[in-house]
Amino acid sequence: MPSRVTDLAGFDLLLSVARLGGIGAAAREHGISQPAASARIQQLEARIGVALVDRSPRGSRLSRAGILVADWARPVIEAAADLESGIAALREERDGRLRVAASLTVAEYLLPKWLAALRGLNPGTGVALVSGNSSDVAGRVLAGEADLGFVEGPDVPAGLRAETVATDELRLVVAPAHPWAKRRRKPRPEELADTPLICREPGSGTRLALERALAPHRLTDPLLELSSTTAIKTAVMEGMGPAVLGAHTVANELAAGTLVALEVPGVDLCRRLRVVWRSGQALRGPAADLAAIAARGA
Repeated sequence: MPSRVTDLAGFDLLLSVARLGGIGAAAREHGISQPAASARIQQLEARIGVALVDRSPRGSRLSRAGILVADWARPVIEAAADLESGIAALREERDGRLRVAASLTVAEYLLPKWLAALRGLNPGTGVALVSGNSSDVAGRVLAGEADLGFVEGPDVPAGLRAETVATDELRLVVAPAHPWAKRRRKPRPEELADTPLICREPGSGTRLALERALAPHRLTDPLLELSSTTAIKTAVMEGMGPAVLGAHTVANELAAGTLVALEVPGVDLCRRLRVVWRSGQALRGPAADLAAIAARGA
């Protein structure tokens, strides 16, 4: 852009002088002092190389050159205003609907509280939520089908950025009548690995975290593979077998005594819950707000 016409604010002020008939009135309209307005007009005159305002004890008015420059500047300023309005509309469209993908654990047990906090911060933002296992969530974010995602798996695919927002401990749970619940000795890691468990489907963050925790041992094939945490809890309560689930998902059942949690010495069952988004992009607007809310645990 030519250097003489880069100061659109100066030209906008000049148009106000032309319309209102003086620098003082133009300054008030722009929310600046009269000396500041005079200085801005002088800077514009110096850059253009001609006097734009005739100054006298009776006031200021545009010079002949100033009238011509104002006429030429008017469509440019109007076009700039249209550009600003268009950009603002795009931002409103972007901020008006947030696409979120979340793992089942996060979607069911954590996200409702986070979304309630987001609504308090951005009442006009609509949220489209889709849930699935962590692999599904990562795929949706990579494909641009979600603005951000929440996963619980130990790994994040290439092409995504990730930040930890919370931690969750996996718990080995059994029915109160299960033999492990009645004995004094805690299950050993190799015993857990050798026992057919009721598990989530492949690609689930819970299952991946369990496999990583028991990596030194060969896991036997699952007794059942279910895609629903609720279905797994029901199967465990019916005495079909043990399961390993996130602490958030079994808190109510443990408090009610319908499930019993058992420690497994020597096995780290803690995992990180992370927000993910596409590499090369930055979280902005409601997406950044939701990520911050999750990190605060609000």
